[in-house]
Amino acid sequence: MLFNSYAFILVFLPITLCVFFLLGSRKKTTAATVALIMASLVFYSYWDKKYLVLLLASILFNYFTGTYISRADKPGRKRALLLFGVAIDLILLGYYKYTNFFIESWNGWFHEALGPYNIALPLGISFFTFTQIAYLMDSYRGETKEYNLLTYSLFVTFFPHLIAGPILHHRDIIPQFHRLRNFVFSHKNMAAGIVIFIMGLGKKVLIADSIAGWAAPVFAHAHDVNAWQAWIGAISYTFQLYFDFSGYSDMAIGLGLMLNIRLPINFNSPYKAESIIDFWRRWHITLSAFLKDYMYITLGGNRHGKIKKMRNLFITMLLGGLWHGAGWTFVIWGALHGLYLMINHGWRTFKRPLPRPIGWLVTFVFVVIAWVFFRAQSLGDAWAILQAMFGMGHGAGSALPVLTALANRTAIMVDLAALLLWVVLLPNTMELAQRFKPNWRWALALGCVAFYSLLELRKVSEFLYFQF
Repeated sequence: MLFNSYAFILVFLPITLCVFFLLGSRKKTTAATVALIMASLVFYSYWDKKYLVLLLASILFNYFTGTYISRADKPGRKRALLLFGVAIDLILLGYYKYTNFFIESWNGWFHEALGPYNIALPLGISFFTFTQIAYLMDSYRGETKEYNLLTYSLFVTFFPHLIAGPILHHRDIIPQFHRLRNFVFSHKNMAAGIVIFIMGLGKKVLIADSIAGWAAPVFAHAHDVNAWQAWIGAISYTFQLYFDFSGYSDMAIGLGLMLNIRLPINFNSPYKAESIIDFWRRWHITLSAFLKDYMYITLGGNRHGKIKKMRNLFITMLLGGLWHGAGWTFVIWGALHGLYLMINHGWRTFKRPLPRPIGWLVTFVFVVIAWVFFRAQSLGDAWAILQAMFGMGHGAGSALPVLTALANRTAIMVDLAALLLWVVLLPNTMELAQRFKPNWRWALALGCVAFYSLLELRKVSEFLYFQF
């Protein structure tokens, strides 16, 4: 089920909130928890019922494996259980997400004709798998408690984050499910949640979906674009992805607040970053934390000298790229960011920081270059667009009547410049929400955003991160 749909906003969400708080007001906390779990399962299975069993099996497996790890009294047994649990999770993720990729790569390398098996990717599998791997590793470290199965199930299935994050940590979320006051309706949290949800909905529906029409034809005709079209396509996708994914994360945080649950912030104005290190502290923050805590540190972090630190950075980002999608374009995207981070950390050793405007410009341009690989359908398409961007392409732009008919070059570039000023100079959603006051100005502004967003819901538009 999509957050940006009439079914969710007008039917699912009101019923879920009413049932949850009605049971909570009668102090039936267990029933309220069960109701929220059932609502989350309905939310998940609305898209495709056949993967509901997979989700439930994953929850049961990881819950009991984590419990056995916590109770194991011998280090060797703990380690064996951890390796077993993580291996099963990765095998499951690998089967659904990477089988087709490996078969296609094998066929390309060795000119074979295996498959294809056309295995469909279950929604949210990357997110609920990573969430539970973190739980298993924390169980091994002795950082978990004896959670009951209901609470753990709600932690994994909680519908605001289930499909596309943010990636949750048990330490931050599960204790909130145990607080009795969180079962009681809060006018303050409901108002804040609605404000954040509306702003996230507007970012997705009114901005991201609008500029998608500038990016899509460029990447669909990668070998035919000229320089200005290539730059417009790359920068449009840079903004589309940000407003789409951060819009989803804002809506998730808003929905959590409506239910008195504080989900972690996932974006903090990433295009204001003045270095790649700073960018990854601001972009997809929960993924960055996961990669640092459970990959980079596990590989050794910076404990064994500068060379191994650089190696660990590169491997971590390479794996992070592969997590995003089963394709060589994602591998290259991760490798580029690994290389960027290595250069950034290496430059810091000279203690000669770039002037802030130059640092910002270098960071933004290199992020845009990497997004080309993230969006392109193949390495050939990505390379063709990059060549065009830097004046080495051969396309004349004649195959893109969609772009030329949509608006003239100046109008598009003015719109993109306005978006650039927005993301660089204006406060982000969370900063705006902190300034919220229940007055007519806020009511009018939010009412207009909600009204025009609801009008646009006639067009079904999935979130970009659903495919990851």
